[in-house]
Formats: sequence, structure tokens, C-alpha cells
Amino acid sequence: MDYRELGRTGVKVSALCLGTMTWGEQNTESEGHAQMDMALDHGINFFDTSEMYAVPPKPQTQGATERIIGSWFKARGKRDKVILATKVAGRSPMTWLRADGAPTDQTAKQIAEAVDGSLKRLNTDHIDLYQLHWPDRLTALFGATGLTDRRLDAPSVPIEDILGALETHVKAGKIRHVGLSNETAWGTMEFLHHSKARGLPRVQSIQNAYSLVNRVFELGLAEIAHREQVGLLAYSPLAQGYLTGKYQKGAMPEGSRKKLFNRLQRYERPQTEPAIDRYLAIAQQFGLDPAQMALQFVTTRPFVTSTIIGATTMEQLKTNIESVQIKWTEALEKAIDEAHHAQPNPAP
Repeated sequence: MDYRELGRTGVKVSALCLGTMTWGEQNTESEGHAQMDMALDHGINFFDTSEMYAVPPKPQTQGATERIIGSWFKARGKRDKVILATKVAGRSPMTWLRADGAPTDQTAKQIAEAVDGSLKRLNTDHIDLYQLHWPDRLTALFGATGLTDRRLDAPSVPIEDILGALETHVKAGKIRHVGLSNETAWGTMEFLHHSKARGLPRVQSIQNAYSLVNRVFELGLAEIAHREQVGLLAYSPLAQGYLTGKYQKGAMPEGSRKKLFNRLQRYERPQTEPAIDRYLAIAQQFGLDPAQMALQFVTTRPFVTSTIIGATTMEQLKTNIESVQIKWTEALEKAIDEAHHAQPNPAP
């Protein structure tokens, strides 16, 4: 397993990060524990979660994933072996995350409540990387496209105030480092600007979607990631399972997220299926598992700090972990590049 520096922190995290959002919904507590055991045994020292998880978000399962991680820490006594990342919700109409029933935002009050809630559920006294799950301001998110002046001018907490709120918890020792998620190039640079100008905590990472069918990160954010050392923590590297081929030609596997929740429209645009067919053909041509090829593509990008993998079975997790063993050749890179230029970013 390769280890890479998290931003400018000096902290080394594994090139693969264990994603956890299915725990408490599709996976039981014992299954979550087994996944953490396997991940740690294979050199993964980086776990990612959120106050909002399990997914899909709902009152009945909110916080369940963090509680499963917390019970594993208590049972195994291995908190010191893990770089732990979690997230605070951005502005949304969800009313069940806060005690007073308020919709979520990133005011100092809500951030304080979220930090303390996560620490309690996680059974720990500190969070290594605390991320803003999505911006407090309204912007195009999760595959949406197009912005209007009305949306751009909607109320939001100023970025300097958000950083100031996070600074309180950094100084208190509750948070070690801070990061972004689902953020834009403008937002990332604003966070960096206010950090430098005001002596506030510096963002060390950005967790955005990135995969063979969604390479929009390369259009602006990749240069920021490289020059400012705000590395990408890439989520949905398998396009929520589509790059494994399991949904091609209308297939609907039992137990899959599509079958259970019907939430994957981001990857169902008309041009997406033929693009995926091409990547599946490349995997076959090179004798590779398509999931492992898709994961290793992400992991080998120079601006990626860690690729977030998720699984609902131990077999899937083993396959994902073994993706780091694939040798990435010039011929494979050329084939991937040709496919990308033939149909760029079909599922942004």
C-alpha cells in the first residue's frame, strides 16, 4: 500500500480510503467491523464517514455509521491506527440532524453541535480530518448543472466565519485538520485566501466525485490540488457501481443501491451507457477486472491523495483493495485517454 501526505499536514494516509456510508443501512454493525478489520490488515489507515450517514439520509439511520465505527474503536482499541475523517452537513432542508429541528447550515452553533455529536458517536476525543460535506452556499451539486443569479445570491454563511468556527475546535483539540467536499474551484481558492489572510485553519483536502465517467475535477481543481497541496479524496470512483458493469443493459441486481433506493440518476444519462461499454471493453482487452481498472485509474492520478472505496460484501472489498496491484501501463493509459476524448465526462 502506498502512503501519501494529507495536504501539508505531514500526516501520511493510505492511497485507498475505506468509505463507510452503507453501514447502518445496507450493512450491519458486525459487517462494518469486519470491513474495518480487513482494511486495516491490508494497510488501509484512512477511514471516511459523515454525521449524515447511513445513505440514503433519513432520521432513522442518521449517525448510525459513526456509531458503528465508535463501537469498533471500543472493541478493538485501535483508534491510534486510524486517520479518521468525518463531515458536517452543508445548507439543506434536513431537519433531523440538529436537536432544535433546524435545517442544516454551517453556522458556528451548528458546527459546534455537529462536532460534539460526531465525537460522541465515534467514541473518540478527536477527529483527524473534519470536512464540510457540501458548501453552505447554494451551488450545483451531485450531478446538477446550471446556476441562476437567484441561486448564486441566496443567503449563506461567509467562508471566513466558517473557518473561524472550525478554528475554535482546532484550538480545543477536537479537530486536527480541516477539508472540503463537493466544492468548486472558486470556493476552494476562497477558503485558501481567508486561511492565509486571517491566520485561520488551512484546508488540506477536497472530497469530490471523480471517475472514468466524471473527470470534471481535471478542468480547474486539479491544478489547485497540485499547486496548493489540497489533494483530492476521490469518491464514487466506480460511479456508484456502474463501472463494474453490473447495471449495463438495464440489469438490476438484487441488493444493489439502484434496486433498493433508485437514487443513481447521476449515472443514467443517455451517453453514459455507451461510454461505460467502452471502458468495460478496455478492461476485457487488457485482461483486467473492470472495477479494479477503474479504481487504479483514479489512484494513479497525480492530484489524488486517496481513492475512497466502498463495499457491501467482503468479496467486493477484497477486489477493491487488490486494485492497487494493477500495473498501469502506457498502453492502458492511451486506451483510456482515447475513450475519454471520444465521450468526455458523460456523468458529471
